Amino acid sequence: MRGNALASLWLTACAMALCLVAAPAIAEEPTKRPNFIVVVADDLGYGDLACYGNEQIRTPNLDRFATQGVRLTQYYSPAPVCSPARAGLMTGRTPQRGGIHHVVAPGSPMYLPRSEITIATLLNKEAGYTTAHCGKWHLNGHFNEPDHPQPSDHGFDYWFSTQNNASPSHRNPDNFVRNGKPVGPLEGYSALIVADEATAWLRDHRNPQKPFFLYVCFHEPHEPIAADKQFTDLYPGAKPSLAAHHGNISQMDEAFGRIMRAVDELGLNDQTLVWFVSDNGPAVSRQHPHGSAGPLRERKGHLYEGGIRVPGIIRWPGHIAAGTTSDEPVCGVDLLPTFCEIARIKPPADRAIDGTSILPLFAGKPIRRTVPLYWQNNFTRTAPKVAMREGDWKILASLDGPALHPTDITEERINTIKTAQPQRYELYNLRQDVGETTDLASREPERLQAMAARLKAMYRQIQEETPRWPAWQDPRPEMRRSGGVQTQ
Repeated sequence: MRGNALASLWLTACAMALCLVAAPAIAEEPTKRPNFIVVVADDLGYGDLACYGNEQIRTPNLDRFATQGVRLTQYYSPAPVCSPARAGLMTGRTPQRGGIHHVVAPGSPMYLPRSEITIATLLNKEAGYTTAHCGKWHLNGHFNEPDHPQPSDHGFDYWFSTQNNASPSHRNPDNFVRNGKPVGPLEGYSALIVADEATAWLRDHRNPQKPFFLYVCFHEPHEPIAADKQFTDLYPGAKPSLAAHHGNISQMDEAFGRIMRAVDELGLNDQTLVWFVSDNGPAVSRQHPHGSAGPLRERKGHLYEGGIRVPGIIRWPGHIAAGTTSDEPVCGVDLLPTFCEIARIKPPADRAIDGTSILPLFAGKPIRRTVPLYWQNNFTRTAPKVAMREGDWKILASLDGPALHPTDITEERINTIKTAQPQRYELYNLRQDVGETTDLASREPERLQAMAARLKAMYRQIQEETPRWPAWQDPRPEMRRSGGVQTQ
């Protein structure tokens, strides 16, 4: 009996000791959640970085960053233009579900609805993160006005933002707003101003007792391009438009490097996942024809690969092998479910989430999707307006009904969106034909039929869910004279 009593006492003591060891770990669990930094370039093409094969543009900071994490060769934006791309990145949902169809112009009725749940809101409310947005917002038409949600309504404790472009120029802008208060004239170039604000927040304004989510959105290399002479001088002998474009990307690269140096100096490297991407393919224009989609077809605005496949690099020391490359298809809608799994919170269960966690990729395993990769752009000037990818195969479709040229939303255009139906399909094998040069629709009738059925089912679901915006007319006289067409 005495031996049994001693044994019982010994087991009780061991259990108490285990509880004492375990208790601090549970109490400290929130502080062990990693930090997240998401950096978005604007109109940066798949072929615009040295680490993606560009032999002219100097991007030493991003090239170094690519050696520290995984470079994704098949990373996709959620959309081929900026506002929908950002909506998809923030919500994990195809952006048309929330009514973000195209560029959100100043004065537009479009905005990311309060009912949409962003990753910033989830991290802030569910996991105790402190959050900040620095740079381009582009998710409402009434920027810094109470009738549209602002960054603070979508989970950001701190924001230093513009509606779209820095203006009147990306040099010496005067339209930044910090936490609801206009900042006034600033000196310098947009990317460097944004980077300096982000680093100041990291050093001086965030709560160091909490994990953080920092969302940085550069304006570069979006037009109108403005680059400091120190960066255009990197391209001696180049014609002015070429030096301006390339220098603008080098300027953005320097701004990215400033943020990474601050992370390093603050000792945050090992605790921080950094996700760098572009919002869509290059905006190739008469004034700036130098953006590159590399081997891909088309550019910004298109649903061919050049409009949606963009640079994507992720670093997370201790979790992602440094200097690796992955050809696993990844999309911006995957960010929310991935961050939710890492932070140990659940994505919203009351709505469709189109992305999936890419954590298996970090372990060298394939990503298993229940929802195929899907894109839509009713406002593209070219025929394909819907696209879907499954495995190596990609299907594209036109839509019937009136053509919708790049413009803002009106009641009539919403009616077209609500009634248009897919037609005229194209089919490509991206592993064999990354340039989408050979349409295999006629050679693969069974595959085409099966993929078309799945595309139409998802299209109908999104078509039903997208909200009806009120009629709107651009207040600017010159836009009224041109029928309200936006040129951005």
